[in-house]
Amino acid sequence: MTTLYARELDVARDADRPHRAMLRGIQAWLEDRLGDPDLTPASIAAAHFISTRHLHAIFHEEGLTVSSWVRSRRLDRCRRELQDPLAAHRPVGQVAGRWGFADAAHFSRAFRAEFGEPPSAVRARATAA
Repeated sequence: MTTLYARELDVARDADRPHRAMLRGIQAWLEDRLGDPDLTPASIAAAHFISTRHLHAIFHEEGLTVSSWVRSRRLDRCRRELQDPLAAHRPVGQVAGRWGFADAAHFSRAFRAEFGEPPSAVRARATAA
């Protein structure tokens, strides 16, 4: 009986691996393109030869949404760059634009919502250190 259950559990685990593998592949592809302001679920799906609905389903299986994952990764990249003293010469708006945020006000609101402080505060700490 134990062998039967173990086998069935392995089959179930293998059954969702293709989606996990696909998700990881899509996420890796996205990491290389986070700066593209035209990155949309439709363009991501088309690049991977899947439907937009299937793309959303793959992310949903992991408790994610495509847009929130992309936004979170972009914000993380912005925060890293703002913390880097070697990038202190770049204005905050330029950093935001470099990572796909076309609107500085939207970026500032999203940054504050994600990290609890404005991007300028992160930059100020980095330049003070």
